[in-house]
Amino acid sequence: MKRENSNRTRIVGLRLTSLEYAELEKRFRASTCPKLSDHIRNHLFNKSIVTTYRNASFDDYIEETMTRNNELNSIGNNINQIAKKMNSFKAISEFKTQVFWFEVDKKSYSKK
Repeated sequence: MKRENSNRTRIVGLRLTSLEYAELEKRFRASTCPKLSDHIRNHLFNKSIVTTYRNASFDDYIEETMTRNNELNSIGNNINQIAKKMNSFKAISEFKTQVFWFEVDKKSYSKK
């Protein structure tokens, strides 16, 4: 099976102002076309162009979720460090200090 663009041998040069090029690039980035040349070709030959739609509230939700996930990972790391230290403690006072800091971390996350 031949590739669709294997017989494309002609080049068309086009000059644009910086504003025109910025608009073209904005539309290209909003589309799902992998290459700018594909995007321009679709416009020239009136083919349909699929654009992406971004939901700003969903983006905010994802950002907040990522922040919470990072905090949970930090807390998990703290718990692992506490467990490791508990297995190697020689004195009870060190254990009390580590439990105290664990409770502080837990309360700060609960407030969030």
